[in-house]
Amino acid sequence: MANGVSAASPDRPSLLAPRTKPPSRLLERAFAGLCMTAVILPFALLCYLVADVCVDGLARLDWQFLTSYPSRKPEDAGILPGLVGSLYLISLTAAIALPVGVGTAVYLEEYGKKGRLSQLIEVNIANLAGVPSIIYGLLGLEMFARTLMLGRSLLAGALTMALLVLPIVIMSSREALRTVPRGMREAGLALGATRWQVTRSVVLPLSLPGILTGSILAISRAIGEAAPLIVLGALTYVDFLPDGLQAAFTALPIQIFNWVGRPQDGFKIDAAAGIVVLLATLLVLNGVAVLLRNRFQTRTR
Repeated sequence: MANGVSAASPDRPSLLAPRTKPPSRLLERAFAGLCMTAVILPFALLCYLVADVCVDGLARLDWQFLTSYPSRKPEDAGILPGLVGSLYLISLTAAIALPVGVGTAVYLEEYGKKGRLSQLIEVNIANLAGVPSIIYGLLGLEMFARTLMLGRSLLAGALTMALLVLPIVIMSSREALRTVPRGMREAGLALGATRWQVTRSVVLPLSLPGILTGSILAISRAIGEAAPLIVLGALTYVDFLPDGLQAAFTALPIQIFNWVGRPQDGFKIDAAAGIVVLLATLLVLNGVAVLLRNRFQTRTR
C-alpha cells in the first residue's frame, strides 16, 4: 500500500479496464444484421423490377391499349380479350372455390370429429397447398378438358383455378374460425341454440374478416397464374370476347407470355404495359381485402 491506495490485485481486473462485449451479444447483432439484409435485398430487387416495368410500360398504357384487340402490329395491340377473360375467369373461380372452401373449413372445425380420417384430410390439404401450379394444369387438362369433355373452355379454366386456390381458402378459413374463442360457442349452446345456429350467428360473423382476407388473397394469386392455363390450352391470340361458359378464352398472363416471346421490341413494351395493368389489379384486390377486414372487424367489435 502506497499513499493510502492499494495496488490492483493481479488476480482481479481493474475497474478502469475496458469491458469486452460478450460473444452472445455480438452473435445476436450479427444475426439481426443478416436478417435485415435478407429483408432489404429482395425488397430492393422488387422495387427495381417494378420501376423498370413501369418505365417501359406507362408510356404505352392508354385507353386504346385497354379497349383494343391483339394485333400483329405492336402499336395497335391491346389487352381487351385478356382483361375480360381474366375477369370472367376469376369471377367463376371465386364462385366455385369460396363456397366449397369455406364449407369444408366449417365442417372440419365445427362438425368433424378428431380421428384418423380428419388427420388424413388435414395432411392432404396441407400438401396440396404446396403443389406446383403446373401440376394443377395437368390435372385440369385430364379431368375437365378430356374426361368431362369441356375442352379449352372458360369453365374448364375456372374449375382448374378453383382447384389451385381451394387448399389456400380452406387453410385460411380454418385459421379464421380458430380465432373465435371456444367460450363463445359454449355460451350459445348453453342458451339452447343448436350447433348450426351458433355457427351461423356467432362463429361465422366473428371469423368473417379473416375468411374474406384469406379468400381474396387466394383469388388474387390465381390472377397471375399462367402455367395451369398454358397446360390447359388457353388461346394466345384471341380477337373476340367469351360469350359463354363453353367459349374459348384467354387471360392477361397468357397474353403477356405471348408478347414476351415475340422478337419485336414493340411487343416487349406491350408486355410491360400488361404487367402494369396486372399489378394494378392485384393491388386493388389486396386493398379490397384490407378494407373488408377493417370494416367487419369494426362492426364485430
